[in-house]
Amino acid sequence: MIEVIILKIENPDCFWVYITGGRKIVVNEMEYETLQTEMNQFYNKHYQCVDAKPCVLEEGQVCAVYCEELKSWCRAVVNSIISYTDYYIAECFLVDYAKTIPVNTEKICVVIKPFVRLPYRATKFRLYCVKPVTLRVNYYNDNSEIVPANKWDIAAIQYFQNLLNATQVEAKICAVEEDNFAVYLYVTIKGEKVCVNDALVAKNYACYELEETSQKRDSEGGKSRSEEKNPVRLLWPMLLRESKVSEMGKYEIYELRLLQFLNPDPLKIATEQETELLRKQFQGPNHVQSYSWPAIARGYDSLIISSESDPLSYLLPIITFLQSRNCYISLSPRQGVTLVICPGQRRAELVFEHLKMYSHCSRPLHPMLLFLGMKKEEIKSVRIPRGCEIVVTTPPIFLRLLEHHSLLFLRLCHLVFDEVDVLFSDAKEQILTILQYYKSNLSVEEKEFVPQQIVAVGNHWDKNIEVLTKEFMNDPYIIITSMGEAAIYGKVQQVVQLCLECDRISTLLQTLDFTPTDAQKTLIFTSCVEERDMVYKAVESISIFCLKMNPGIGFHADYIVEQWNKTISPGTHVVLVLTDDCTAAAKFTDATRVIHFSFPPTPRIFGARLHGLSANFQNSVEKSKAKSILLLTEKNACHVVGVLNYLERAEAFIPPDLYNFTRGVLEAKEEKRSGQPFCSSIKAYGICKNKNRCPDRHRINLQIDAPSKVAEEALQTGGIITILPLFIVDATNYLGRVVGKWGNLYAALETEMKDYYQESSNCTPVDKVEKLAMYGLREENSFHRVQVLDVEQKEEPGAFYNVDIKYIDEGRTGYVQNQHLLSLPEQFQALPPQAVEFIVCRVKPIDNEAEWHPKVSRCINDKIRGKPHEAKVALVLGNTIWVDPVVFTKLQDLKTSINEYNIRSEILSTGLGVDNPEHIQELEKLFNEAEIPHEKKEKPFVKSQCLLPCVALRLFISLHKEESNTSLEHMRGGPRSRGENDSCVFSGDLLLRIILPPISGHR
Repeated sequence: MIEVIILKIENPDCFWVYITGGRKIVVNEMEYETLQTEMNQFYNKHYQCVDAKPCVLEEGQVCAVYCEELKSWCRAVVNSIISYTDYYIAECFLVDYAKTIPVNTEKICVVIKPFVRLPYRATKFRLYCVKPVTLRVNYYNDNSEIVPANKWDIAAIQYFQNLLNATQVEAKICAVEEDNFAVYLYVTIKGEKVCVNDALVAKNYACYELEETSQKRDSEGGKSRSEEKNPVRLLWPMLLRESKVSEMGKYEIYELRLLQFLNPDPLKIATEQETELLRKQFQGPNHVQSYSWPAIARGYDSLIISSESDPLSYLLPIITFLQSRNCYISLSPRQGVTLVICPGQRRAELVFEHLKMYSHCSRPLHPMLLFLGMKKEEIKSVRIPRGCEIVVTTPPIFLRLLEHHSLLFLRLCHLVFDEVDVLFSDAKEQILTILQYYKSNLSVEEKEFVPQQIVAVGNHWDKNIEVLTKEFMNDPYIIITSMGEAAIYGKVQQVVQLCLECDRISTLLQTLDFTPTDAQKTLIFTSCVEERDMVYKAVESISIFCLKMNPGIGFHADYIVEQWNKTISPGTHVVLVLTDDCTAAAKFTDATRVIHFSFPPTPRIFGARLHGLSANFQNSVEKSKAKSILLLTEKNACHVVGVLNYLERAEAFIPPDLYNFTRGVLEAKEEKRSGQPFCSSIKAYGICKNKNRCPDRHRINLQIDAPSKVAEEALQTGGIITILPLFIVDATNYLGRVVGKWGNLYAALETEMKDYYQESSNCTPVDKVEKLAMYGLREENSFHRVQVLDVEQKEEPGAFYNVDIKYIDEGRTGYVQNQHLLSLPEQFQALPPQAVEFIVCRVKPIDNEAEWHPKVSRCINDKIRGKPHEAKVALVLGNTIWVDPVVFTKLQDLKTSINEYNIRSEILSTGLGVDNPEHIQELEKLFNEAEIPHEKKEKPFVKSQCLLPCVALRLFISLHKEESNTSLEHMRGGPRSRGENDSCVFSGDLLLRIILPPISGHR
């Protein structure tokens, strides 16, 4: 809000003010007085000089004139020049006083630079969102009605002037136009603040400009904001009862005006918040935030589709809106005004961190991050703290809580969906359930007079989001910053033509419509000038009116624009061939077709091309006449997955050949990843939810995945091993050692290393650290073998530097300084690295989360780290051993032991894990799909005694038929002899051994 003084009033669409306070741009009044004094001193002395006179006097020219009324020289703008018999009179507008005076041209001087250092004192304003009305009398029907008019009535101007006679006048700038500011004007009368815009409408002197838009929506059958109960309008129902205005469109403006009355500056950020933003080097609202913040801060349902994923696009305006306590007076003072739904726990944590960062700078909102497992006792005991205004969680957690606490969120006013496209993709049914719950509670009595708002933020538009906007949102603000997504929203027909690079011209000519029914304008985009000329000649040769545009030639571009903008009759087809460099100069929006002769290199260029169709976008169920045709060749194979995804979201026809092409491209990409590590997600859970973007390998490589020496020794035990977890990655992934033959050798090595380094002469730091070399490292009273993974760049010779190392006998990594690395004798390097990766099978995180929650990982870490456990091998690949079950046994006596716990059961008992029976099945499927080298496929069948530990891979698959809580006694009997429950399958040097455990086997 800014304080102003009224200088001159013509009508509500034209009045001048002087800004006195409320903004940093306000110039001190003393500076204007100093400027006035300097001008008088200068021009009183020099105004008769020839150099002070303007050479030419034109309308609109800024000059200095002498005002007889003010007895002073003033800055002015020439409005008009009137010729008399022997002299000229100029009508000048004084830009600092808002006065229009006639001045003899002899008393007009040029304005020198020091006198334009200050902005004009008089600022032109107009009332925002209102227009004049008049009374129309229909003598034929013998009635009258109030209708919009082109000019203001005298009585309206008089009433407007009377209102502005108040002692205090404030303005809220809403729009900046060519020569004025559109504002909401507030005056204080008898201690009460009155909105002048609303007062004119209430007295039937004006109407709101949005009325026509609202009536148009009604006539189109769309659901208007006025057709349903709008919670914002119910904030103050007496406001509507007092007004006798019958037009429904005006109610929409009352809602907006009421919010601005309660919070006149909704985007005003608290000083503490501003300080926090500056500390984070926030440069100001970006393109997305500039559109999304005003709509959200005013309480409107909003949908933002943008490529960025910053929670600030919606958090700051919601925090600001929640500062208006008056909006929630009718609610009981409990918790849960705002609910933020995120697609996963990691995203929820990110949003919560932003909330903690910025909400502490405002009225305490006490945000809460809600995380619940499957345990009913834990869910029933949940209590949301009193005063908690914002809850952040995920869809399944919210529904679990709602099942046991159905009355907990009756105060819910603001429902926010973060990454809404991901939410619909992963949990569509759950999102629809939440929306139905929110919708069913709109009629709760205590929520009758509070705002209701749904905000959805995502990266992509699809049909599910369209359902959200049409069925659950109330006349939403839809903000789409990507033209590619806007084209899907606008129902642009997307077509893909597969062809060879050498056949593009013939394919292009086949797509052109020679005899269109309607007028058709086609833009053909090429990558270079040579390509453009080639396409131009080809199109021109088939007798279609064709133009081509040259970048950087102004007069030529003007001619092309003129030809393009000519009105054409139905059946006429105009084609324009251009390069991407011309899009900025052309600015065409009324094309009916865009043909991508060359593949768009970036999404931004793709969007710039589609902008040529924007005038033909549709936002209804009607089919758009705009069409985008993409020529896809073998040179663009790397983009085919993205193209297919885009076509699916656009619900376009997809040629079967495109599916085959995409399948081949994915196969090729997977082949390129053959040297990468095996995907950790497939290792842990059997599947990878994001194969297209995951950089790791998703196939078993029979050469890379051959068992390591330590894993090979584990296989020789018949599948029963003792493991020692030393580093816990997460709840099911551990790094450690196998206690057995190699474990005994390592114990001996550990003793020898300790004895060797006890002598101080052997503890000499290495002079030069080499990458991948092995060294010794002392930590307290123990010594470790480590391998250097990377060496930090040395800034100065002789200085200490950090070294990235791996503990090869434990599996963990870390950083040490180079002077701590000790020379490792060769006899200590002979033993192979003992670290093995262990993965517990058939269990995964709840809610399809990609990672284990730290809570369950800490619980398992505290329970198993450093303790030997007995395990049964389910599968071995490379240096990874899948184990199931894994139990910790306690020796009761010499003949009896007790299983104290089963790790898988412990994870399930936390309520944070669920059964994953497909885990080993998926890995077995990958193994069956693994390619055997050609020369091995040709080898004849060989007997089992020929298969030594040097085979390419041994796969142990334990098929668990039933659960049992018996001990692992049957697992300690050593290697099993082949019998009815044991079978072998041979293929060349490949051994697949399937061990069928007894029915009483462990789960």
